[in-house]
Amino acid sequence: MEEEDTRDYSEPCVQCSVVNWGLTDEGRFYCKSCHNVIERTKEVLTSDVIPNTKIQSISRGFRKRKKIDKGWEWYVCEGFQYILKKQAEALQTLGVCPQMKDEILCNFWRLYLQKSKQAYCTTPASYTSKALSISDVSTDVDSEPERISIHGLSSFSESDGDLQTESSFGHVSSIGKASARETTSVCSGSIDGDSYLLKRKKGNLRMSMPMTLSFCYIALLWLREPVTLSDLLRFVIDGHIPYLNAFQYFPEEMKLYGADLKIFRVESWPVYEDVHNKMSELSAFLDLPCFPAITDSCFLHPNILCIKYLMEANLPDELHNWTCRVVKKINVGETDFLTLDPVNKSARKVKYDVLAAAIIIVVLKLLFLLDDQYEWLHANFAGKRNQKNKEGCQWFDFKKWYKVIKKSVDVEQKKLDEERARCMWKCEKPLFYSAKEKSVVLKKRQMVVNLQRQFGTLSGSTQVAEKQSPSSFQLNWAEENTDGNCFHGHILEGVLQEKGNSLTTMNTKYWLCSVKLCNEKICGHLTHYKESDFPQTYQFVLNLFSFLLRVPASLIHEEVCLIEHKLFKTKLHRK
Repeated sequence: MEEEDTRDYSEPCVQCSVVNWGLTDEGRFYCKSCHNVIERTKEVLTSDVIPNTKIQSISRGFRKRKKIDKGWEWYVCEGFQYILKKQAEALQTLGVCPQMKDEILCNFWRLYLQKSKQAYCTTPASYTSKALSISDVSTDVDSEPERISIHGLSSFSESDGDLQTESSFGHVSSIGKASARETTSVCSGSIDGDSYLLKRKKGNLRMSMPMTLSFCYIALLWLREPVTLSDLLRFVIDGHIPYLNAFQYFPEEMKLYGADLKIFRVESWPVYEDVHNKMSELSAFLDLPCFPAITDSCFLHPNILCIKYLMEANLPDELHNWTCRVVKKINVGETDFLTLDPVNKSARKVKYDVLAAAIIIVVLKLLFLLDDQYEWLHANFAGKRNQKNKEGCQWFDFKKWYKVIKKSVDVEQKKLDEERARCMWKCEKPLFYSAKEKSVVLKKRQMVVNLQRQFGTLSGSTQVAEKQSPSSFQLNWAEENTDGNCFHGHILEGVLQEKGNSLTTMNTKYWLCSVKLCNEKICGHLTHYKESDFPQTYQFVLNLFSFLLRVPASLIHEEVCLIEHKLFKTKLHRK
């Protein structure tokens, strides 16, 4: 009977573009695929009063509220799959290789689901009992056909991100999409939200929001994309990649509350070491083979990354010759050292951006000592020489460079602090758990927005500018400017001398940041960093690269100590 009443209406649904109409109890048309209810109602032909006159049935209202108001059934891993898809799409928008999403990231994700026994396996470990109980429950009258098994999912692009039509997970293939049944967890909107936070078995890697960035990073690393981990985290913090309140991009029918919010809601920015460590754990958990080789032509090679950071730090181009010499001396440019090999668990996982920054700092110490004395003495000498010879090549003046960099970094740091202060940690999209609550929640949200606008007008605060397109460089220095603030073309006269057929440093001294390194397995770190123990110039340079990479200064200092011990290994061994 229902098919006869809806047969003449062939307009596609505005939400899912599918022609599959049904009738509600009061005679209104709804889409069986996405349950979107439209204004059209059942047309009835009657001849009781006026012949051949069409009238519409009168709605008596719901005798029982539809269960679809509470959302459909979904698993936590489905939520993370949705977030990964959005993050991959954002990276593609930024210019990453198109195959990253469907050919690399999707395969890693499927492998993770199989290894963690959440899908692609005969008997999923965590959901066996739930799947059996759900399959025993009788379906509603209006329930839809069963979901497609995840075994048919070959890429993230198979779906448009709407989990109503998205390939589902193999272990819940008997679950209908129509409504959430009584077996859904009462402590969360998802089926397994409450059990997901329980302690896992040893060796089983739990998915989390920082882990989504680890997935993205190993995909970028596999493709050898010109994106470092610090760049990735900066794009996240600047809002170019979904992370904070990423669940607001979920379909309305995916309800979150209780345990779900503990899983998907973020209350802090991702930490570099945390994401890097999770990346190492993830690559080992997936049993991935050796990654594609990092050669001297790859962006992640220290010789190339040093060029990038020398340009961004506004340092002379001649310093690159010295960074290359250090790279060669301590053998950190070798392919075996740089290439990630999850099988070799004893190998230290390289932090490519931190390594390059630390190499530059070691070179600055070799040339200028950075002891709060030698660099200023040379700066005074270089400044006087430049005043006398303004037309020739300018000598690098450390004091002038310090003033220019400090002024620029202070301005950018202030902007960054203001942006973080304005950051809305609460989700802009209101969360509601039934159609009855929707109007109340939206009204309250609109009231908050209006009050914020009014207070902003009274306080005279300016409107926040739109986000600019992201760049690999935070600080840009143009060589053609006339104010002399670009030091790229300056020469290193006064700190170098010829010795035979090569150039050596005039400074013959060097101070070590740490005479002895700690046991990383026992202490967790190779060394400890306390600002008051080190010269102010060294602190300034360290903080400069800490700002550029958005990582703690202690992390770069630890890498500096490690490089120094490799560089002066022979002398330290003699002592």
